[in-house]
Amino acid sequence: MIQKAIVRNEKRGRVVAGASTISQQLAKNLFLSGERSWLRKGQEAIITWMIEDVLSKRRILELYLNVAEWGDGVFGAEAAARRHFGVPAAALSAEQAAWLAVILPSPRRYERGRLTPYLAGRVNTILSRMGAVQIP
Repeated sequence: MIQKAIVRNEKRGRVVAGASTISQQLAKNLFLSGERSWLRKGQEAIITWMIEDVLSKRRILELYLNVAEWGDGVFGAEAAARRHFGVPAAALSAEQAAWLAVILPSPRRYERGRLTPYLAGRVNTILSRMGAVQIP
């Protein structure tokens, strides 16, 4: 994914695609603007290094899930669960949780609960892998 984004950026001569880790996205969401530039990416790298140096993976994931945008004006997993499914995050089904994970890269593109063929495929992939994942 990172190589694909780099190729797209080099082809266009500017930053058009990102390939950020969760730690990088957290750094951007907490401390930086959404501007796409090499300078901002450099700042993001430094902040990411500091975040990863002082926080556990579990804490980084927790913070990320609580500040990520899950739709227009919807921030955090709890707000996303209530907005998209009308339930608290703790009551999400596995399919609902997988759908929320799938929309994270572009949550504004997807209507509440709408399942396109692409999303359905991604949801099924996540569902099939859920049992094997160990949360940090």
